[in-house]
Amino acid sequence: MSRISACFEGLKKTNRTALIPYITAGDPEPGITVKLMHAMVASGANLIELGVPFSDPMADGPVIQAASERALHHHVSLRGVIGMVAEFRQTNQDTPVVLMGYLNPIEVMGYQAFAQAASKAGVDGVLTVDIPPEESAELVTAFKQFDIDPIFLISPTSSADRISTICQQASGFIYYVSLKGVTGAANLDVASVKDKIAQIRQYTDLPVGVGFGINNAEAAAQVSACADAVVVGSALVKQVEAHQQDADKITTLISDILSAMRKAMDA
Repeated sequence: MSRISACFEGLKKTNRTALIPYITAGDPEPGITVKLMHAMVASGANLIELGVPFSDPMADGPVIQAASERALHHHVSLRGVIGMVAEFRQTNQDTPVVLMGYLNPIEVMGYQAFAQAASKAGVDGVLTVDIPPEESAELVTAFKQFDIDPIFLISPTSSADRISTICQQASGFIYYVSLKGVTGAANLDVASVKDKIAQIRQYTDLPVGVGFGINNAEAAAQVSACADAVVVGSALVKQVEAHQQDADKITTLISDILSAMRKAMDA
């Protein structure tokens, strides 16, 4: 059983929802990333989503775009991010790690080479934002050859046929984008999220995680009532941006946010 499947199965037994924090690897500088990953686990994270810095991140709002720019300033590469996961795995063999990014760096590295290196380092899943399922067969085949879950996005505008197609390709979990917009937007409609999750569950038994627009403990608790996972990103990356020169403060503030979310979700 994969780490992702084991994570969700264990949470289901205790009637809990997964908390999935996102940070951009190498932001504000490469040395903090692994420390932050461990701190997030200690603060209640069940799975980590690690962003691969990219120069043209079309799904990301200004907060995460800026995070990519800070990381790229330090020349953080896809291979460098894989190395961070390998370092994390030296002392944590249990927490699933999903890489979130765009296709270009994977294309440059090569599907097979990337999948092999990621698997060896301990990556469990990859969410490639800009590859549609209709064009993903070669990439998905490489992922599955090395036991990596291909994770796909479903949006509020996805049709029933589209949802069915995505669910047939995906494994690990489904990532539902809770709003029409980019990361960090603040117009979360929990009732609409609940309705869409019910629709998605007609086509798959995979867990459904919800991200985009979840920026505080109250929102996390509301979404956790209907989803299998809550993904929080921009609210954390904002702390990195605000305290770039103080790694300890970044770690403390992100830990506090996640602890509050975990407490609200479990209440």
